[in-house]
Amino acid sequence: MSQAFVRESEEQWLHEVSPTLGALIVHLTRENNGIRVYERKMTMNAAGKEVHEMSNGLSYTRDENGRWMVA
Repeated sequence: MSQAFVRESEEQWLHEVSPTLGALIVHLTRENNGIRVYERKMTMNAAGKEVHEMSNGLSYTRDENGRWMVA
């Protein structure tokens, strides 16, 4: 079995990731070719939701259904 085939079957969309910070870190690290992604800081947005600034340069929050999205 080729590695490309295995990798394709492991693909997961951001909104499919469990709504925990640990799951987000695992997902982002996998997407970053195994280079660890970590939380730089957490703030609250105007709507009162947590916004997690990550070491990959993007910020993430959860939507009203608890799914991860880029802030």
